[in-house]
Amino acid sequence: MRELTIGKNDAGQRLDRFVGKSLPLLPPALLQKYIRLKRIKLNGKGAKREVKLQLGDTLQLYINDEFFDKPSDENIFLTIATPQIDAVYEDEHILLINKRAGMVVHDDDHNTVGTLVHHLHAYLYQKKEWNPRDEQSFTPALCNRIDRNTSGIVMAAKTAEALRILNEKIRDHEVEKQYLCITVGKPTPPNGTIRGFLRKDDMKKQVTFHKKPVPNGKTAITHYRTVKTSDKLSLVECTLETGRTHQIRVSMAEIGCPLLGDGKYGHGATNRQYNETKQALCAYKLTFTFPTDGGVLSYLKGKTFTVANVPFVETYFG
Repeated sequence: MRELTIGKNDAGQRLDRFVGKSLPLLPPALLQKYIRLKRIKLNGKGAKREVKLQLGDTLQLYINDEFFDKPSDENIFLTIATPQIDAVYEDEHILLINKRAGMVVHDDDHNTVGTLVHHLHAYLYQKKEWNPRDEQSFTPALCNRIDRNTSGIVMAAKTAEALRILNEKIRDHEVEKQYLCITVGKPTPPNGTIRGFLRKDDMKKQVTFHKKPVPNGKTAITHYRTVKTSDKLSLVECTLETGRTHQIRVSMAEIGCPLLGDGKYGHGATNRQYNETKQALCAYKLTFTFPTDGGVLSYLKGKTFTVANVPFVETYFG
């Protein structure tokens, strides 16, 4: 329990607004709940949220110590009252999350609050599976990333050992990822492999496709299979042999079949026709191939996990 005394500059404020300003890490919904449960007392008694504080009043706050810290990159997850975690699979070591399109995976240049990693930390904290105050160095982490407007499976490690193994398996190409996408046009041939070199322009945040090696270009190999076609759209499954920035989006555009809704590499007129503002791309399937020892994660060998429902598939090919 901590106690605060109301000074002259604090007097006259509503109870809930004063506490909200004093504890910026405490989510508003949780603040109101604590007032109702009388975990926030005024002069030793429960009080209404709208009561006006008077000079000399004392507040007794029965709230976890971490909510009294100053906001920082490490504790901003505390402000999330309801974590948005759609778990495809979870056990004591890992969590596979179906990220929604529009959510940023990691912190970006704009100091975005509410990234997937923030929601992960809030989720595990609220389940009492992790508390930064109990750890010397480890923080649960995401092992792969996908674009803001791409949906699908993101791998999270809940333990340091799982993080080490997953990072190793990803580096050694022992985790196979497959994507579903909707393209504008029908790929020709319907099944094939797109090989090339991708060069990223960090200033423009854009990637260009090259058929021959170029300075700073990275090899990109994408296997694709047409699943269905309808009108001018096609449902295509892509398997990545390499994992480059915007690889599927750029590669499919290169063969004349850009992704529906892709504002960077796609057809603006077609996107507007279908009223799509996010690329129709989902990392829908993940397989742990593990041809080598998986350590504490060996039980995952050969297992495949799939997103149960891909909204854009239901919309156009349901």
